[in-house]
Amino acid sequence: MTSTFTSTTYAGRGMRHRQPRRSIVPFLAQLVIWTGAAGVLALWWSDTTSVIGPAGWLTGAGRITGLLAGYACAVLLALMARIPLLDHTVGTDRLARWHALGGRCTISLALAHTLLIIWGYSLASHTNVVSQTSTLVWHYPDLLKGTAGFLLFLATGILSARAARRKMSYETWHYLHFATYLAVFLAFGHQLSNGADFVGNRLAQAAWYTLFIGVAVLVAWYRFAVPLRRGLRHRLRVTAVHPEAPGVVSVHLSGEHLDELGCEPGQFLRWRFLARGLWWTANPYSLSAPAHPGWLRITVKAAGGHSAALARLAPGTRVWAEGPYGGFTAHRRTAPKVLLLGGGVGITPLRTLFETLPGQVTLIYRARRPEDLALRSELDAIATHRRAAVHYIVDEPAGYSPPLTASGLSSLVPDLAAHDVYLCGPPGMTEAAIHALREAGVPGRRIHHESFAF
Repeated sequence: MTSTFTSTTYAGRGMRHRQPRRSIVPFLAQLVIWTGAAGVLALWWSDTTSVIGPAGWLTGAGRITGLLAGYACAVLLALMARIPLLDHTVGTDRLARWHALGGRCTISLALAHTLLIIWGYSLASHTNVVSQTSTLVWHYPDLLKGTAGFLLFLATGILSARAARRKMSYETWHYLHFATYLAVFLAFGHQLSNGADFVGNRLAQAAWYTLFIGVAVLVAWYRFAVPLRRGLRHRLRVTAVHPEAPGVVSVHLSGEHLDELGCEPGQFLRWRFLARGLWWTANPYSLSAPAHPGWLRITVKAAGGHSAALARLAPGTRVWAEGPYGGFTAHRRTAPKVLLLGGGVGITPLRTLFETLPGQVTLIYRARRPEDLALRSELDAIATHRRAAVHYIVDEPAGYSPPLTASGLSSLVPDLAAHDVYLCGPPGMTEAAIHALREAGVPGRRIHHESFAF
C-alpha cells in the first residue's frame, strides 16, 4: 500500500485571497476562428450562381474544401505563433491540442480538395483522372508548387502521427515540423492563381493577402525576433548546478533586466543552452522558484539526452530563454481554497505556486521513494511560513503503488469539491488524478493542468 511518508499540517493564518476574473479570451479566440470559417464559406456562396450536374457539385465541394484548407493553414500558424495573449490565457498545451486537431482537419480538407477537384474536372472535360491530374499539375499556373506544398504538408502530417512521433526524438520532430512553413508558402500562390473565388476578385485577394501576411508577421516577431532580442538583452548564464534528488538537478541562472520577462509562478520557458550537443534545441522547463530580477532557477529530471546533460553544465555557459509561456498560473483560480497535486518532477511549477498563491493552499506531493522528493526542505519551509498543509506520499518501501482514488484524496482534503486543483505530473498519474477528482465532485473547470507533450 502507499505510505504517507510525512504529513505536516499547519492551520490558521493564510495569505489574503483575491478572486481573479475568468478570462474570456479562449471563447473569443474560438469565436474569431469560426467567424473566419463562416466568412470563407460566404465568399464561396457569393461567388457561386448555380451548381449543375455531378461535375458542378464535385467542383463546388472541391472549392469549399480548398478555401477552408487554405484558411485553416493560417489558423494553424497563428495558434503556434506563441502570441502572449493567447498563450497566457488559453494555455500552451491547449493551443497545442487545438493545433493538432486543426492539423488533422487541414490535411483532410486538402486531400478532399485535391480529389474532388480532379474528379470534377475530369467529368467536365470527359477525361480520366490520371490525364486530368497531369493537365492540372503541368499546365495550370502555380499548381506544380501547390502540389509540392500539398505533398510536403501530407508528409509532415504523417510524421506528426503518434506512431511516427514515438520513433523519433522531440528535437527531430520539432525541426521537421518547420517544413509546414514551406508547405504553406508553396501552396499559397495556386489559390490566387487558380481559385475561381479569387480570380478577378480584388477584395477577396486583398483579404487573403492580409490574413497570411498578418500571420507571417506574428510568427516572425514572436517566434524569432522576440527570442533574439531577449537573448541579447538579458544575457543569461549558468551560475551553478545543484543536485536535488536522484537524477534531478536545479540549474541556477543569472542575467540582466530579468524583471522585464514578466515571469509568473507556474510558467515555463524554452531553454537553449549554448554548450556542445545542446545549442541546437530549446526544451521547455518550468521555473522552480519565483522569478527574481537578477536570477532564475529551473529543476530538471534526467528523462532523456538533453535533460541528463544539464547536470554537466559548466558555470558561465550562455543561455537563451524563450518565454515565459503557459497559463498554469494564479489567473486560472476560481475558488478560495486550492489543492496542488504533483508527482515526480511535476513539483517544479507547483513549488512556485505553493509559495505565492494567496488563501488556503494544500499540497500533495507523490513520489516513488522518500529520496525522490525533490525540493522537500523548501516545501516544508514554505508550509511553516504560511501555515499551510503539505502531504508527502511515497510508494516505497511498501513496493506497491495503487492508483489515485476519490476516497484517498478526500481523506487528505475533506472538502475537496470546494477546491481549485492545480495538477502536474507524469501522464499516467495526471489521467488517474483527473478521474479521481471528478469522481470526488470537483468540477472540470476547477481542474487545471498543463502538459509539455506538445
